[in-house]
Amino acid sequence: MSVEAGPVSTRRDLREFIDLPFRLHATATQWTPPLRLERRMFLSPRFNAFFRHGEAQLLLARRGGRVVGRMSAHIDHAFNEHHGTRWGSFGFLEVEDDQEALDSLLAAGADWLRDRRCDRMVGPMDFTMNDESGIVVEGGELPAMIRQPWQPPYYRRLCEGAGLDKAMDMLMWRLHIADRAKVLPIITRLAERLEPDHGIRIRHMTRRTLRRDMNAFAEIYNTAWRRNWGFVPYGPADLDAYAHELQLVFDRRWFMVAERIDTGEPVGVGITVPDINQVLARMNGRLLPAGWLHYLRRKRIIDRCRVGFLGVKPEYQHTGVAAGLYIEHFDMAEAGHVKCGEMGWILETNVSMNRGMDAMGGEVVKRYRMYERRLEPDAQPAFPVGARIWNPDMRRGAIAPEPDAS
Repeated sequence: MSVEAGPVSTRRDLREFIDLPFRLHATATQWTPPLRLERRMFLSPRFNAFFRHGEAQLLLARRGGRVVGRMSAHIDHAFNEHHGTRWGSFGFLEVEDDQEALDSLLAAGADWLRDRRCDRMVGPMDFTMNDESGIVVEGGELPAMIRQPWQPPYYRRLCEGAGLDKAMDMLMWRLHIADRAKVLPIITRLAERLEPDHGIRIRHMTRRTLRRDMNAFAEIYNTAWRRNWGFVPYGPADLDAYAHELQLVFDRRWFMVAERIDTGEPVGVGITVPDINQVLARMNGRLLPAGWLHYLRRKRIIDRCRVGFLGVKPEYQHTGVAAGLYIEHFDMAEAGHVKCGEMGWILETNVSMNRGMDAMGGEVVKRYRMYERRLEPDAQPAFPVGARIWNPDMRRGAIAPEPDAS
């Protein structure tokens, strides 16, 4: 039987979209089942701030009525406005070892994006690069940490068999943050001179000040990362949502800001998240009947972390702020239960950051690949203008805006 790809348009479609990875990866110890409730909220325009500046279409591929693959096609208008591009993206990619299934999903996604005047399709990314992104091409034998995807090896083969081109590789560095022996001495010296020579100190965030500190994070992130491939600036709505998410995994020891002592100006930020995947693995996708007990015991369970953001304003990158943030991580590891972690994503083209990780004694343990396909004009798109974005809070979904005709 041939494969047919079509839009998610009913509650049953949405349930099958969410459930597919549970079926595909049920026996894979590297994959961590997400909470089904969280996935519903993440895909909902009502709850996800992405839909303030983006639109999406969820897709399912069926063979003989059986779901064999899923994917999203989406557009981040904030990204395109910032970079002056007309890119579209694909994400939430899950598929059986079936080349025809992936080909049909990519064709349907390309048609939907082409109809909205996109000239490129990049992915996979679950709406943005700060969500789960990429196909794991190295390190697939290791467990996925928080906001890291995991796929069986055949995903890479299918993507390349579909004619997708490599766009960018992203690296994950493993750091043993309880072992200072591998750290180059210059890192320690720079950290020690940060306050006396430059008047900069490291301050830890608190739950009460987290949302305010996220403004400092956005100021630094939107400055330090603005030239990076795949960068999307954080706006107020994004910060509200991100601060809400971080409350669930907040640990004061790992959320830190570097600021000037005289003015309080934030000049660097480090946000390291305890790997909640270690808890989710025990919850098996559900809070009830006993999943919430594992969450309450999370500090006893989690012994690794992911350094998600560590950045410094360009004008302060010569002062040793990054070194100070690095050493603060080692100090926190000595005082707590978390002893190792992974740092990333770091683009393969980010020479300075990769050198910094090497100086810290890190090692590359995972590599994720982003793919792309250039989109040529097509007079016969598969999805008409005004195709629906499925919203689980509405019986019929929400109508996507029509593309600009100019």
